[in-house]
Amino acid sequence: MKRVSINGIILFIIIVFANSMLWGCSKKENVQGDFSKLKARGYAVVGIDDTFVPMGFKDDKGELTGFDVELAKEAFKKIGIEVRFQPIDWSMKETELNSGNIDLIWNGYSITKERKEKVAFSKAYLGNRQVIITLANSSIKSKKDLKDKKVAAQNGSSAMDAISKEPEVLKAFQGGKVVLFDTNNEAFMDLEAKRVDAVVADEILARYYIKQRGEDKYKVLEEDFGKEEYGIGMRKEDKELVNKINKALEDMLKDGTSEKISKKWFGENIVK
Repeated sequence: MKRVSINGIILFIIIVFANSMLWGCSKKENVQGDFSKLKARGYAVVGIDDTFVPMGFKDDKGELTGFDVELAKEAFKKIGIEVRFQPIDWSMKETELNSGNIDLIWNGYSITKERKEKVAFSKAYLGNRQVIITLANSSIKSKKDLKDKKVAAQNGSSAMDAISKEPEVLKAFQGGKVVLFDTNNEAFMDLEAKRVDAVVADEILARYYIKQRGEDKYKVLEEDFGKEEYGIGMRKEDKELVNKINKALEDMLKDGTSEKISKKWFGENIVK
């Protein structure tokens, strides 16, 4: 039987290790997203909350519409591939994105420090506030008046993030917690039914909702839970897609496309 030298064994280990490192690097590159894969597939999938008026929601005919839906369609026309929309559980949006079930989160998606750790954001394209909404005849006039009151918000929303940044205010709510709903629509329905005392939500959604349901029914408090900006969320490795989305947004600002869509939905140009 031939004896194997120590030097031979060491050389063998080095070769195996080097090959495994090369294989690991190439494997990592294979799983990273890139725009060429989307282009080869022919379409990108946008995840949305299909109850989030006026950004992305189903109309009376059951068809998806809204400001962000129209903006996304125009952006992908410029990019050169089809866009498809996939309704998702909003509380699972980052998981849906990073597991590959969707390619973008584009539906009134607020840019926050916590979310930046999970996704790559486009440039901000719209400003927003987290406002407090009550019924018109409510005695609530400020955050202090929310003490021992039932305050509602959508589960997984930036409203929840904003409230959590003011723990003393949150602690004063009835039960020291927020009443959570799967959709903002459900939260507003419980407000109308007086099962909750206030709702914290995106101002853009709230103003649109109030306009549709009757402006005399509600009031929006002067105090809020902070200003924020909307962006489009993508996987951190999808750098080329981020660049293409930013370029499309810039082009739509220059040629007036975004202004036209904004005036249709908001009556004025509020796009950044």
